[in-house]
Amino acid sequence: MTVSVVGAGPGDPELITVRGLARVRACEVLVFDRLVAEELVAEAPAGALRLERDRLSQEEVNRLLVAHGRRGRRVVRLKGGDPFVFGRGGEEALALARAGVSFEVIPGVSSLSSVPASAAIPVTHRGVASAVTAFAAHDVETLDAAALARAPGTLVAFMGLGGLARLAERLVEHGLSAATPAAVVSAGTTPREQTVVAPLGAIASAARGLPTPALVVVGEVVALRHALVPARRSAA
Repeated sequence: MTVSVVGAGPGDPELITVRGLARVRACEVLVFDRLVAEELVAEAPAGALRLERDRLSQEEVNRLLVAHGRRGRRVVRLKGGDPFVFGRGGEEALALARAGVSFEVIPGVSSLSSVPASAAIPVTHRGVASAVTAFAAHDVETLDAAALARAPGTLVAFMGLGGLARLAERLVEHGLSAATPAAVVSAGTTPREQTVVAPLGAIASAARGLPTPALVVVGEVVALRHALVPARRSAA
């Protein structure tokens, strides 16, 4: 296999998979996201070419992967979370497939469940929520807010911090109660993790000043955190 599209996990370097770490340690070229833990980038061999993706457009990333893959180099595309969950891994895999370059996809631990779990919020819970709706919220006005407000269970918004006030406003406008429990988890699974909990109608104000990356969780499962955090601390 020439190119490995690898999920690095949600932030904590220990949450990469065993297979993913093995590919990083054996690579000749490493193309990595800015939010990937420095400890994982350091696992690449000393002579490996390291390229940070943030300085490149998506098309440039695609071309790099294809070019190095065609030369038969062991390439790792190291992506935050899981490559196929809001990670553009599908786009990169398609570019490799169209170019006839052999590749593999190594799944990663997605922020979808791991970041809320790190904050003591289960995204599903028997009798509370049996469904999860995940969506990208970087462009709030294009969202089908009516459908989201009607969706059963838990809502998880990626890239939603910047437009959180408007997101909450639109959900309430379409029928979701302003009293619905909500949370914002910033830098989840890392030592910088911060969690703010408030009713949906007040969550934007409560989360003001939190840094990105951040995940927004909306639903009754958020209320379980009140019982889980003290128990977790006492166990530690």
